[in-house]
Amino acid sequence: MQDLNFRKKRRKKSDRTRRRAKKSAGSTLHFENSKAPLHFAREKAGGKRRNVKELVFWGVEILIVCMTAVLLVAAFGQRVSTAGDSMAPALKNGDVLLINHFIYNIKDPARGDIVAFRQDESGHYLVKRVVGLPGETVQIVDGKVLIDGEELTEDIYVSDIEYAGEAEQPVELGEDEFFVMGDNQEASDDSRLPSIGNIKKDDIFGQAWFIVSPGEDFGFI
Repeated sequence: MQDLNFRKKRRKKSDRTRRRAKKSAGSTLHFENSKAPLHFAREKAGGKRRNVKELVFWGVEILIVCMTAVLLVAAFGQRVSTAGDSMAPALKNGDVLLINHFIYNIKDPARGDIVAFRQDESGHYLVKRVVGLPGETVQIVDGKVLIDGEELTEDIYVSDIEYAGEAEQPVELGEDEFFVMGDNQEASDDSRLPSIGNIKKDDIFGQAWFIVSPGEDFGFI
């Protein structure tokens, strides 16, 4: 009898073990049917949205960089080449210059500046140095430049001028006019000639500031 009772207990114990195993299996299946995959899907969708935002920001940054580069080139990187030796020794024939096209939007040309200008849309740019400023009177006497009757000794790079041209008599500059000359006065066509005369500010393209031609002159002017 004891043996039979022991076997019944073992059967009951085995039945309880099997029921627990089924419950465990049921709980496992219940875990697999949980919402974890949906949570993963939401994370994946969020990651895609972040990637799209990053691409948009990246594209905007590239656009800003490109626009900035274009503006910088337009303002500071316009190229003009010199023709002849009228600005020797500062500039040589064929030198390629970078022109600051922006600078004279915030200030007026100063005496001593090397400027690029042209008097008509189809003409070649001329490169000369500013000698006379608006409102001044310019005259060349005995090879010297006089400003309002006083000899100009600073910010001038030409001397012993042989040809006075229009400046043999006092030249009065208007409120937006400049008198320009080449450093090499013997080879320069400038404001002394009636065909060029005084230069208006609107005709000045910008200030020459850098020589980009390869060689020993490469660098700032």
